[in-house]
Amino acid sequence: MGTQAPDSYLNNNVDQKSAKQKEIDDWLPITSSKHAKWWYSAFHNVTAMVGAGVLGLPYAMSELGWGPGVVVLVLSWIITLYTLWQMVEMHEMVPGKRFNRYHELGQHAFGEKLGLYIVVPQQLIVEVGVCIVYMVTGGQSLQKFHNTVCSSCKSMKLTWFIMIFASVHFVLSHLPNFHSISAISLAAAAMSLSYSTIAWAASVAKGVQPDVQYGYKASSTAGTVFSFFGALGDVAFAYAGHNVVLEIQATIPSTPEKPSKGPMWRGVILAYIVVALCYFPVSLIGYWMFGNSIEDNILISLEKPAWLIAMANMFVVVHVIGSYQVYAMPVFDMMETVLVKKLHFKPSRMLRFIVRNIYVAFTMFVAITFPFFSGLLSFFGGFAFAPTTYFLPCIMWLAIYKPRRFSLSWWTNWICIVLGVLLMIVAPIGGLRLIIIKAKEYQFYS
Repeated sequence: MGTQAPDSYLNNNVDQKSAKQKEIDDWLPITSSKHAKWWYSAFHNVTAMVGAGVLGLPYAMSELGWGPGVVVLVLSWIITLYTLWQMVEMHEMVPGKRFNRYHELGQHAFGEKLGLYIVVPQQLIVEVGVCIVYMVTGGQSLQKFHNTVCSSCKSMKLTWFIMIFASVHFVLSHLPNFHSISAISLAAAAMSLSYSTIAWAASVAKGVQPDVQYGYKASSTAGTVFSFFGALGDVAFAYAGHNVVLEIQATIPSTPEKPSKGPMWRGVILAYIVVALCYFPVSLIGYWMFGNSIEDNILISLEKPAWLIAMANMFVVVHVIGSYQVYAMPVFDMMETVLVKKLHFKPSRMLRFIVRNIYVAFTMFVAITFPFFSGLLSFFGGFAFAPTTYFLPCIMWLAIYKPRRFSLSWWTNWICIVLGVLLMIVAPIGGLRLIIIKAKEYQFYS
């Protein structure tokens, strides 16, 4: 009898710990809601993937040229669909366990510490980078809307428009989890299809421009090569949804009989069809109509009809509001996890209020300071998106499943890894050069 007291005490202690753990998990953004349907994953993925990147694709085509441009676009679509399938499959590869976050899968593949060191920095660079770029995009699109609707009005600095865009996020960022931003995400996904359609349809209506040229714009070989590298980064940025895919799948209910990968994959397929409908017409028709005179944002090249371009810019604003929230949610989850689990802060509304406001303010400040839109796309696209999207899932797949050497799976993964590593090396070079060129003539907070 005397030995049972310590045992019951231990059991009671374990029960208390697991109850506390469940209470924290129910509070954290990623694990608090598991009621999503398959179509939620479709529009969350569309919102995450189609964004600012699609408007820069015709410009990327002008830097790549017809042949390489089409090959890079199609290859990227195929490779990223394959790596997305891998992540959906790996979400529940261990019976009874779900890898709800990208870094949890990384820890399973590479070990507790190494997994964190490999995945978390890259994922943070991507998600924080996207939020900063979308602050710039939102501000630029609001500015374009203002200038189009009221051409006789006094011009305002881009800084003010970025601050107006950020003010929306000081409110929306306090929605607790993915489920609560579903309506915003659905609206954003609808807007992405709408403004993409406007972009290519208005290009068709405008017709092929007189004296259109399809050659490389740069006057020197070095300039052409650097621009080519930068354009690869633009394309990489356009396929960026992988960084939130496990977090999206975590919201779908799962049982041994009906695992979450079924509905998730259905949503991904629908999302990728929408991605193709947005990306290919915009990039190919935009380049066909304007050639190498295309701007780095196709809506800038489309001046008329004014009402349509104003509407398209407003659609972009609504979409990047949704995209910002989808990419910010895993960052909120990371910050709140560290504060609550490691630093033992009490889960509360006040903690959430302070943390999320600081994050929005930080992304706004960086966006106001460095609004080099196309350069940022190339730099972040190559530096961070290439690993997490093109080849990190393949490395995890090889580490966990260990396919037979020289089998189809082995070859497929190694080809993706080699292409992804090359992209990671060359794309930031072009993007960094563009940032340096723009920075020379840019006056801070002007």
